[in-house]
Amino acid sequence: MGRRVLISICGGIAAYKVCEVVSTLAKAGVEVRVILTESAEKFITPLTLATLCRHPAYTDRDFWQPTHGRPLHIQLGEWAEIMVIAPLTANTLAKLAHGFADNLLTNTLLASRCPILLAPAMNTDMWEQLTVQRNWKKVLTDRRYYGINPGGGVLACDRIGQGRMAEPREIVRNIESLLNTTGKKDLAGKRILISAGGTREHLDPVRFIGNPSTGKMGIALAEAALHRGANVTLVHSIVGELSLGGIKEVAVVSATEMQKAMLENFPEADIVVMAAAVADVKPAEYSPQKLPKRSLPNSLPLAPVPDIVAELGKLKQPHQRLIGFAAQTGDIVTPALEKLGAKKLDIIVANPIDKAGAGFGSDMNEAVFLDAEGRRLEIESCSKLEMAHRLWDFLLRVEA
Repeated sequence: MGRRVLISICGGIAAYKVCEVVSTLAKAGVEVRVILTESAEKFITPLTLATLCRHPAYTDRDFWQPTHGRPLHIQLGEWAEIMVIAPLTANTLAKLAHGFADNLLTNTLLASRCPILLAPAMNTDMWEQLTVQRNWKKVLTDRRYYGINPGGGVLACDRIGQGRMAEPREIVRNIESLLNTTGKKDLAGKRILISAGGTREHLDPVRFIGNPSTGKMGIALAEAALHRGANVTLVHSIVGELSLGGIKEVAVVSATEMQKAMLENFPEADIVVMAAAVADVKPAEYSPQKLPKRSLPNSLPLAPVPDIVAELGKLKQPHQRLIGFAAQTGDIVTPALEKLGAKKLDIIVANPIDKAGAGFGSDMNEAVFLDAEGRRLEIESCSKLEMAHRLWDFLLRVEA
């Protein structure tokens, strides 16, 4: 990956979670450097972080040592593409809000120009203090800072409430977005509607016609849009618990339910992405009771389901943009071009489902972007979050 991320750890019990962030980034090929404050060393050791990031971790002892070259905080500040402070304590937040620089972390921050991701963690009563909230809001007025609000739950102090640091996966996803956008909020003010997952068309309460879609691509599109400042609604048929902070979620099961949700939210949307793998047919009859095995038909009569994207194409207004997906085997471009015109799409994403590391269920994907004006962009294998950012970039270039 060849990217450079500087992670700074403050003194809080959530410091142990940052080990997973560092390890995940390092395994992905990111160059990681770590700074620990004096308080952070009471919770986690420099040796632990050095082992995970394959590079010595820096402490205030390094900061106060004489150098034979450029000062350490200057080197680190210029080296970093992204800085992360996690967990961010109330003490360090106050220093950021008022421009204090009394340790390696705060001096490095002032010597840098890169985007800075903040992940606070503290006791609920501390987080809710007027002074802390004032400092948090003040810091976020600086365009360099990007914050992940703490979540709720049972804290280490046994308090139940807000103050829990964002989970490692969320921090990593935000880092990946910042590396792709350098902090641009170029979708700010846009209302984006996205569908995700594979629908289930039930024969009875336990049997259904479905497909292998996990919704990962739609989730990545929603996260990338949120990170770029958009107001996002995600209509999904994803099985299991799903919680994406800052995104309006509408859970559905069948194509008919998805059709209803999409049509209800469509009029307010500026951009609509049909990333869901919607079924083409459903059982012609549904039994509200589980059918005994002996009662299952030898042949299953089928009925069509709504063609949601075609319906949206007919309803689309001049200010709206509609993006579709075409999951294909073999030649992926020809059928995608046919769908682009037939469904009145502005952009279509043709992606192979017969390649390893692409398509349904994979964390990676590859695709060809095609638009109504004949533009074409081939995307080689990359993470689905990176592909999501590449799609938003493609749309914005078309709009420019």
